[in-house]
Amino acid sequence: MSHTVREQAKLLSRIRRLKGQMEAVERALEAERPCGEILQLLASIRGALTGLTGEIVEDHLREHVLEAENETARRQAVDEISDVLKTYLR
Repeated sequence: MSHTVREQAKLLSRIRRLKGQMEAVERALEAERPCGEILQLLASIRGALTGLTGEIVEDHLREHVLEAENETARRQAVDEISDVLKTYLR
């Protein structure tokens, strides 16, 4: 069983909180709140997304690299994470 399946409830809960934070930004914009408040909301979203990303990356490394069934699976997992990191760091 994959780590994302095992941790599905927790991950979906974090996603729902992120949705709520995005909706808060939308409401703040509609209410013409000061830009400082909106920037604070955006910073919170970025932190939450970074935390979620870090958790999934860590679980990926532990399950698919450290505990890989064979060298081919290990190389594939490393290639996957490498591609993601290239995109993430752009």
